[in-house]
Amino acid sequence: MNLLEKEDLIKVQAEELENASPEEVIRYAVETFPNITFACSFGAEDVVLVDMLQKISPSTDVFYLDTDFHFKETYETRDAMVGKYGMEFVRVSPQMTPEEQALQYGDALWTVDANQCCAIRKVEPLTRILGQYEAWITGIRRDQAPTRANSKKIEYDSKFGLVKFNPLASWTTEDVWNYIRANNVIYNPLHDRNFPSIGCEYCTRAVMPGEDPRAGRWSGSDKTECGLHK
Repeated sequence: MNLLEKEDLIKVQAEELENASPEEVIRYAVETFPNITFACSFGAEDVVLVDMLQKISPSTDVFYLDTDFHFKETYETRDAMVGKYGMEFVRVSPQMTPEEQALQYGDALWTVDANQCCAIRKVEPLTRILGQYEAWITGIRRDQAPTRANSKKIEYDSKFGLVKFNPLASWTTEDVWNYIRANNVIYNPLHDRNFPSIGCEYCTRAVMPGEDPRAGRWSGSDKTECGLHK
């Protein structure tokens, strides 16, 4: 399927999928684009999508970006999900080790230039893995941040040059947790300790009462996204 065909298909389907359930979006995605992958960060939205994928298309590749800086609870969540579903996550690592990064950019690059750190440890690995696919699935929701408010359930990702599906785009936080509870889905225990959004250990803190759910990400800076989403 060439670019024009993909763009035409997206235009036709975007409105129709707007009222579709996440499961219906996933089913359409994997049937229409067999060469598709899901990017899992092991946050609440993503463990929901893993559970749905295991029920709909368990052979679909699921990868995660191992920045080397995740919380131990994130790795433990990964291991628990492997045990529950009998699946394997594709591990995608930066080309530069933490030691090599420190030698070239100095210790704790994330405190000096968080965007550069994300570019090395997230954006480059993501660009590399997505180059193997024609579509990808994400856990983006519109109410997570103003930068995500206009996300469609299907859209063309011009940044990475492939089709992007956001099955949970219209869901609320309550919808996510209702699904987790109803389906006994494994989730990151940091969510129970006031971490609604979980990234790397060095750039994520607990959120205080009354704060925005993403206030714990890159706290003290104007950075709101790691660069994975346009």
